[in-house]
Amino acid sequence: MSDTSTAYEPAVVVGVDGSEHSLRALEWALSAAEGLGAPLVVAHVRAEALQLGAARIASLGTAPELPDTVARAVRTLVEERGHRVPVRYDSLDGSVTDALPAAARGARLLVTGSRGHGGFASLLLGSTSRTLAMTAPCPLVVVPHEARAAALGDGAGAGRVLLGMHPEETPDEVVDFAFEAAHHRGVPLEVVSAFRLPPPQTALLAAPSPALQVPPPLPLADDAEELLTEAEREQAARLRPFAARRPGVEVVLVVVPGDAAGRLVEGSRDAGLVVVGRHHRHHFGSLLIGSVAHAVLHHAHCPVAVVPPATGESRA
Repeated sequence: MSDTSTAYEPAVVVGVDGSEHSLRALEWALSAAEGLGAPLVVAHVRAEALQLGAARIASLGTAPELPDTVARAVRTLVEERGHRVPVRYDSLDGSVTDALPAAARGARLLVTGSRGHGGFASLLLGSTSRTLAMTAPCPLVVVPHEARAAALGDGAGAGRVLLGMHPEETPDEVVDFAFEAAHHRGVPLEVVSAFRLPPPQTALLAAPSPALQVPPPLPLADDAEELLTEAEREQAARLRPFAARRPGVEVVLVVVPGDAAGRLVEGSRDAGLVVVGRHHRHHFGSLLIGSVAHAVLHHAHCPVAVVPPATGESRA
C-alpha cells in the first residue's frame, strides 16, 4: 500500500502487533476514524520469521501465502466491537519503522501504541514510537498504555485539547491540527506558550570566563511583567486567524515562564489529546524532535499528536 487517501476521505492508519498497547491504540484509532468519518486501515508488519518463511515458499513456486494470525485476530476484535466506517486490514513486510510510514503516506493520521512487544516494561515510550515520531509523513498519535480510549467524537467527555505553541516558530499546520481536533471533539482548546525569564543574578556571578565576570544589567520585576504581557500579546495575535476560521472552538490562553513541557504533561492528566510540533527551527546534528515534544511523548498521561511541518520546513 503506497497511498491511503481515497476519493472521499484520507484514512486513519493504525499500527498493530497484537500487544495490549497496540490494541489500545486500535480502539483509539477506530473511535477517531468514526468521529472524523474517515476509513480505517489496520496495518500489521509481519514478524521477520513469517516474512522469511513466505519468501522461502515463494522461491519454491506458487503457493498460498502464510496466514497473518495477528491481523486475523485483530479483524475478529474489530468485527465483534462493530464499526461505522470502512475498515481495511493490511499485512506489511519490511521493518516497522519503514513499513508504517510508507503505509501512512497520504493518511490523515498514523496511530500507534507507546510500546509494542518486548522492551523494558519501565519505559513509557518504545524505540519504534520514538522513530515514528521523527519520520511519520502525517500527524502521529501515540496512545500511552495507561490512557483511556479518548475519541474525537465523544464531546465534552473526551477531554480538552492541549496545544504547545511557540508564537514565532510553530508552523501553521500544527496550530490548525489542534483547532481541527478541538472542533471535531467539541471541546475547548488550551494553548500553552512559554517565555524565558532572565537568569538570576547569582547565576552570572560565578561565570567561568573572566569576560563574563561582570553580568549585564538584569530586568527588574516590572520588566518580567512586561515580558509576560508581550508573550500574551504575541500568543493572542498568532491564534487570531485560526480562531476566526473556527469561531465555535473555545480557546483558553496560557503563558508560563520557562519550559511549556511541564505544564503540558501536568495538563495531560485530564486532557483528551496533547498536540505538539515535531521540529525545532534550530537543531543540531541528528536532533529531529524538539525537547518539548520529547518530554511530552515520554511523560504524558493521554494520547499525544506529533505534527510534522510541511515539506521543506524545519521549525516547530
